[in-house]
Amino acid sequence: MRPTLITKAMLDCPVPPNWLDSVQSREAFSWQGEATELAGLPEGGLNLAYEAVDRHATGERQHHTALRIVERNGGCRHISFAQLSVLSNRFASVLSTLGVQPGERVFMLCNRGLELFLGVLGGLKHGCVVSPLFCAFGPEPIETRLRLGEGSVLLTTEALYRRKVAAIRERLPALRHVLVYDEQGTEVQPPPGTLSLQSLLADADEHVPIARTTADSPALLHFTSGTTGTPKGVLHVHGAALTHRVTGKYALDLHPNDIYWCSADPGWVTGTSYGIFAPLLVGVTSVVDSNEFDAERWYCMLEAQRITVWYTAPTAIRLLMKAGAALAHNHHFADLRFIASVGEPLNPEAVWWGKDVLGLPIHDNWWQTETGGIMIANTVSMAIKPGSMGKPLPGVEAAIVSLNADGTLRFLGEQEVGELALKQPWPAMFRAYLGQEARYRQCFAGDWYLSGDLVRRDADGYYWFIGRSDDVIKSAGHLIGPFEVESSLMEHPAVAEAAVIGKPDPLLGETVKAFVSLKSGFTASPELHDELLGHGRKRLGAVVAPKELEFVVQLPHTRSGKLMRRLLKARELGLPEGDTSSLENPS
Repeated sequence: MRPTLITKAMLDCPVPPNWLDSVQSREAFSWQGEATELAGLPEGGLNLAYEAVDRHATGERQHHTALRIVERNGGCRHISFAQLSVLSNRFASVLSTLGVQPGERVFMLCNRGLELFLGVLGGLKHGCVVSPLFCAFGPEPIETRLRLGEGSVLLTTEALYRRKVAAIRERLPALRHVLVYDEQGTEVQPPPGTLSLQSLLADADEHVPIARTTADSPALLHFTSGTTGTPKGVLHVHGAALTHRVTGKYALDLHPNDIYWCSADPGWVTGTSYGIFAPLLVGVTSVVDSNEFDAERWYCMLEAQRITVWYTAPTAIRLLMKAGAALAHNHHFADLRFIASVGEPLNPEAVWWGKDVLGLPIHDNWWQTETGGIMIANTVSMAIKPGSMGKPLPGVEAAIVSLNADGTLRFLGEQEVGELALKQPWPAMFRAYLGQEARYRQCFAGDWYLSGDLVRRDADGYYWFIGRSDDVIKSAGHLIGPFEVESSLMEHPAVAEAAVIGKPDPLLGETVKAFVSLKSGFTASPELHDELLGHGRKRLGAVVAPKELEFVVQLPHTRSGKLMRRLLKARELGLPEGDTSSLENPS
């Protein structure tokens, strides 16, 4: 049995942590105080792109590398803060020349590369609302999001336009401008009805005024990953810059000389908040890689790029675990000092695997598209309880609640299971579900945002994820959290990943069924099937343990790394699958 705590000493921190978790530090924190680190626009107001790029471009970090773009041929392209400022100005100039008005919505269908950053930052400088999309989306989910978001500008590659957008273009009357480019940097002949980004940038002005936005001006449009149904359009404001910067410093412990890599896709909120903004706001070098996951290449990335801080997803970690420790041991990660994960709760075995194989425990944290930034985290200076979400960050007031019949809240105590609530406001709090005002209002009870996640809090103040309220299994009067069952199954040496659902049962209400994918070197068999069911009963007890188990080659995930238990349940019960546009492998 593994220990329940990973303790740390200051000797475990190669650089002094930005945040030391203590009562005194929490009492001294204020959002107002942290806001003094933002520059603000020269003539008043706040603009997210200005804070991320321009204030560095005119200061001592102007020649510091902002983006280290890893090319597909293995080479690197270095873009300084000063260069990024000029290039994003040019994109803002392009929008102005086209007659795009501040407040219009600019969508990016781009792989991770320079053009993505220019679209996001230039769009914000012009006062537009920006929205990156997954390149792996098919035409239908692209159309759905462009229609819902009323996108008037789309930035994409010439190849993606021909494959995914051209056929739906006539069904998008709000889409006035499509800007295309070639990922190899060569001039392209734009398809009919599109414009060449290279030509437009070549003629653009690099000296443009930044729109006079404020902290409350709309800035970012994200779409939820759709684990429980149709994705929602989630609107955030320029003031989110403060949350991105503070959490970059305290949750990810970013320091000025770090080499940082966020492997999340920009079509997911993590890839925007922490793949684009947080590192730029703190002024660190961010490694940008557009290649698909490959365990060997990822280890080479960590080693060759001398990554110091790495932010990734549980799915990627489990795939690395599945590839085996021997592969990792072929590489040396001398510079890597901090690893964090988000997207789906991180099973204790994965935390320990990081410590055993990579030399560092993996720090889980919790937040949502709606929160805009990390709210609860295992920080660099904290002892880790593997399987825990960690503790609320400074400036975040969390509680565990249940709703009374009259709509008021009842606040729960230690070890009681209830819904995780956050006291509003915080700078990155979402301001709307696009076109769903009633649904937005339902997320709040008085001063509290209701997350929809069931958790408990232990005596030391650590929070533990139980499950989404609509994922929790109710069996014979017991509430069973999928995460607990999945984590126990993953303790078995044969299991790479597990997901569980509740199946209707006339006597018990629901019973637990598990779906399991195996590590390399293990083969599904009746004997292993029975062994895993016995392992579950031994670890969890007969009431909580799975009654059924099915081997699968892989489990369905969203491209943000979240298990789609909803999809497993629909397939098991022969129900409609609903929206699958964010599914990692729709086929």
